[in-house]
Amino acid sequence: MVKVLGPRLMENRKPFELKRILIIFNLFQVIFNGWLFYEFAVSGWLTKDWSYKCQPMDYTDNPRALRMAAACWWFYISKYIDFLDTIFFVLRKKDNQITKLHVIHHSLVPLSSWFGTTFSPGGHGTFCCFLNTFVHVVMYSYYFLAALGPKVQKYLWWKKYITTMQMIQFIAFMVHSLQLFVSNCDYPRISISVVMVNAIIFLLLFSEFYKDTYNKKPRITNSESFTKNGLTNYRTIRINKHKNG
Repeated sequence: MVKVLGPRLMENRKPFELKRILIIFNLFQVIFNGWLFYEFAVSGWLTKDWSYKCQPMDYTDNPRALRMAAACWWFYISKYIDFLDTIFFVLRKKDNQITKLHVIHHSLVPLSSWFGTTFSPGGHGTFCCFLNTFVHVVMYSYYFLAALGPKVQKYLWWKKYITTMQMIQFIAFMVHSLQLFVSNCDYPRISISVVMVNAIIFLLLFSEFYKDTYNKKPRITNSESFTKNGLTNYRTIRINKHKNG
């Protein structure tokens, strides 16, 4: 849809102006992810009796366990809401922003979120949800401000640091998950393995994106090279003529 059919449907159409929609959508995402972060915090991760080393699954009808399971379900639903990011790219004819990273990320996360919500909606593995919702609050805050227009965009110098924050979260996922492979913890290892695999894939993809986007040296075209060399040669000739004269 987003790589082939969508761009073809938009090929002979003008890009949609979606400024107001983008402002509303990004503000909604900030509020929604902020609420999810709060739910994961008060259901476990910022409470005294939860362990960052080993947090077992709770399959009982305990109110806090049910609240955590509900937060996991809403987190899963949020990954389908995130699809709108890509749809907006298509409608605005921003096909260059539908990168390999973007497509793979938005494809894999709903699948892994479904797996976690279905089989282990709580415990150790929800740390990634807790951390990811915070990162999304920061990210969608940036998108919200950027959607306000050029007057605000000129103050947004911190875009690349959002990518850095995303890479740090994947490293945190891996470190947090690896603990269960060296200790006995009553949490499904298959679920934590899904978190690990996703974290490794996304860390590699985001690292590649960061390198290509922020560390790429500006390329000099043949015409620029010719102009520079020609100007240098011209100056050299002028200097030599002046000296000889």
